[in-house]
Order: sequence, then C-alpha cells, then structure tokens
Amino acid sequence: MKTSFRALLAVGASAALVLTSGAASWAATAATAGASGGTEAAARPIPAFKAPKIFGTSFQPDPKHDFTKGIHSRHDGILRGWITVIRGDVAEYEPVKWKKGGQTEGYFVGPPEGDVTAYASRVAKDVVYLSAFGCKATMSQMTVSRSTGLGSKRCDRPVLLKRHKKQGQPSLITVYKGEIVKVQEIYTP
Repeated sequence: MKTSFRALLAVGASAALVLTSGAASWAATAATAGASGGTEAAARPIPAFKAPKIFGTSFQPDPKHDFTKGIHSRHDGILRGWITVIRGDVAEYEPVKWKKGGQTEGYFVGPPEGDVTAYASRVAKDVVYLSAFGCKATMSQMTVSRSTGLGSKRCDRPVLLKRHKKQGQPSLITVYKGEIVKVQEIYTP
C-alpha cells in the first residue's frame, strides 16, 4: 500500500510540475506580447521559426508557394519583407533584399516591376507589432535594439495597420497558420 501511494504521489507531483511549467511559459509569452497602454492581451504562442539574415542580399526563396494560383498566404515562417497594401484586415506583402549603395551603406528593394512574388494574409487580431520608431504618428522616437537593429517597442494593431498602409517599412513578417502574427520593423536610417 505504501509503495503504490508513494508512486501515485510522485506521479502527481511530476504532473503538477509539468502543468505549471507549461502554464508559466504560456503566461510569460502572453505577458511579453501584451498590448501597449497597460492592457494585457491574450497572445497565442508563436513557434520559434528560423529568422532570415536581416540584411540579406538575395530574396528569400519560397519553393512551397505556387505563385500561379493567385495571391495568397505564405507558408509558416519569417519573411524579410514589407507590406505593400492593406485592405481591411488583409495585408499584401512582398520579400525585400538589401542592395549595397555607392554613396550610402545601402537600402532595401523589392522584386522588380512585373514580378509576381507577393503574398496576402489576414493580420491577426493579437498580432505582435514591434516598431523601430515608437507608437506615435510622428515616428520621431527610435525604439531599436542596439544589438540587432530591430524594433523593440510593442505597439497596438491599429498603429501597425495605419502606419504600414501609408508606407512600407522593411520588417521581419511572421506568418503562422495563414495569418500575420508578428511584424518586427528593421531600422534603416
């Protein structure tokens, strides 16, 4: 009797440990992905996809995507790109690459005119938007990680939609299950 009770107690304790560590992990993800302004948004866990080189000099290939079937969502992963059009809550976006300049360090360019390399995905309600220029309309505040050159200020979804509707900003765009779940701007002076 004592042996079975001890085994039952040990299994119960290990199950509790696993459950609480999973809940703590999800809570930490939700807390870091909370909306700005003091309100916390329930965020779904985003898988850790392999990020492309931030200043890559070639367009990211997408062998799984059939561009002959019209514009549709990219497969799950992170794309170095920019949003070109926003209609309602659907964003069209395309890949970008870094082009070294003669007078300057360089700049990002999209595919050439007439190229069909473009995607369209719904912007998730709980999208994580990390801006390189703050959340205000003036975009005068730099909010960049010094180590990566990527945006670090969490802004709300309406700021993302309004800002990227006006002007495409090079970003790391994460697509998961057909939705844009994270946009992290790349700082370019």
